[in-house]
Amino acid sequence: MSKEQLMAQLKKELGKSTGPSSWMTVDQKRINQFADATGDHQWIHVDVERAKKESPYKSPIAHGFLTLSLLPVLNNEVSGASSSYPGVKLGVNYGLNKVRFPAPVPAGSRVRASSKLIDVSEIPGGVQLIREVTIETEGQKKPCCVAESISRLYFE
Repeated sequence: MSKEQLMAQLKKELGKSTGPSSWMTVDQKRINQFADATGDHQWIHVDVERAKKESPYKSPIAHGFLTLSLLPVLNNEVSGASSSYPGVKLGVNYGLNKVRFPAPVPAGSRVRASSKLIDVSEIPGGVQLIREVTIETEGQKKPCCVAESISRLYFE
């Protein structure tokens, strides 16, 4: 597939929602591992007993950045990885425009994502995509994360 063909295909997908992804459990073990990896050991995330007593959520909660770090695995399931586009050699995470964490993710909760392509543009050697990704927590009204994710697809 050429860059022009991909651009035409992607422009047809603008504004369309995909998903949701499968549910993924965010358990205390994952939260603790993220705390170890980042050095963020704030009690609201890792001290189960204190969180039950003192937290307004009555449970430890996942780090916002842990929730955000799940975006690639959840989003790729619903939006398609770069490998699903013939002729694309490489897909890269280019960054984020906006990120918000409207609701917490209590330890043990399940999350899933939906995605909407909101912009596609040509760049030298490829295309740039901007997707609005919404991650929800099972049983909650508000999403736990809403982010504009920018990715770039480069051709062979």
